Amino acid sequence: MSGKDTSGKSISKGKYALIASLASSLALVILFAVLAVAVNSSRGGMPPYTQVDIIAGMVFVFVLSMIVSASVWPGIVEKKMKNR
Repeated sequence: MSGKDTSGKSISKGKYALIASLASSLALVILFAVLAVAVNSSRGGMPPYTQVDIIAGMVFVFVLSMIVSASVWPGIVEKKMKNR
């Protein structure tokens, strides 16, 4: 049992969906971090967010975006591979 179906595309679909999910989640985490640091540095005096707040927010954004993108990307990849 190698995990392949009769067409041999099952593993490649899963691999492409995983890569797309990770890439989109990492892009959202980087966007969140840049915006959080920009807000922190733009406010004078006491910054509104600590580093722990920003890191916890990054983890939260990553987990939520992985849940959403893991359900969206496989359908998109399957449609694109079906059109080939």
